Formats: sequence, C-alpha cells, structure tokens
Amino acid sequence: AEGLVVQSAEGGTFRLGPRLLQLAAKTWDDSDLRTIARDFLLSLRDATDEAVHLAVPSNNRMVYIDKLVGSSTVQMKTSIGGQVELHSTSVGKAWLSGLPDQRLLEVIQSLDLRRHTPKTFTTPQTLFEELKRTRSQGFAFDDEENEPDIRCLGSPIFNRMGEPIGAVSVSMPVYRHDEQRHKLCATLVSQTAKRIKIGR
Repeated sequence: AEGLVVQSAEGGTFRLGPRLLQLAAKTWDDSDLRTIARDFLLSLRDATDEAVHLAVPSNNRMVYIDKLVGSSTVQMKTSIGGQVELHSTSVGKAWLSGLPDQRLLEVIQSLDLRRHTPKTFTTPQTLFEELKRTRSQGFAFDDEENEPDIRCLGSPIFNRMGEPIGAVSVSMPVYRHDEQRHKLCATLVSQTAKRIKIGR
C-alpha cells in the first residue's frame, strides 16, 4: 500500500517499489561514490556531449545513481533510481567483467537472461565470452542489446580492494555512433572509471 514493494502478477515474487526507490534516491545525494564521481562525470559529458550514467549493483541489477545529459534533444529515457539488467547493458556488463571468474560464473548462472532485442546475449556461455572480451579491452559495449537504436559504452569502477563497486557509461543513438566516436568514447569512459578513486 505504501509502494515500498511491488508484487509480480506472475509467480507472486516481489521487487522494489517506486516509493522505496524515491527514499533511496535521497540517500544517494550523499553517496560517497556519487559525490566523488560527479566532476569526472561532468568532464565525460562535456567531452562527448552524450548522456552519462553512474550505476551501482543491487540484487542482480544495476541502479542508476546519477545521470547527466548532452545538448541533443534526442535522449535516453532513463532516470536516477531506474534499474537495468546486468546482461544487456554496458553498466551491467562492465560491472560483471570486474568480478573474478568463479564469482562471475555464479552470478551469470543466477541471471534470467531475457532477450530484449535480437542482439541480447541469452546463454551463459556467450555472455561469459563477451565478458572476457569486455575485461580484456577495458570497456563494455552494449550494441543495441537492451534497446533498439541505442548504443552504450561502460567501464567498471573498482574500490581499493580491487572489487567492482559500480560502473560509468556513455550512451547515444545509433545514428550518432561511428567507428571514430566509438574509439573516442571507449577511451574516455575507461579513463573516467580509472580516475574515480574510492577509498584510496
């Protein structure tokens, strides 16, 4: 009744409700990660003029705790407090890629690898291979895997123990994405994630 949790019509399972997310968003204003990352996110947004997101893991999903938009009138319909899946987004794949293999495999096995577009990774093996590529190149690429006509590049943020605690991403419509822009955004998002120092 208070909107803190919502019960699914299918199976009767529960998920976080809108009221709880609103309350949580107030605490994110004082989040160390959000505060520390803000200037770096601004620089990334200004360098790309695209939407920039900061997200943290929560219950096998990623939750946006900050968002900055570019000057274009065409923008993603995302918001602070919004939740997205791990397997189909650049922030999710970036965070997953920072996990050690054993933990990564455990998390992958626990995911519902739902297909959102024809490009979504929907089997544990193909997702694992994608995450190994992500880890080696230092950034994740969501090639219209979560939403048609949207591409995103993300990199994991690590704490002083070397554990992934979040991810930063740049998102854009397909028509503003090309090879040159891909290389630029991949470099900038990777550099930004490395510059966000937590507990160091």
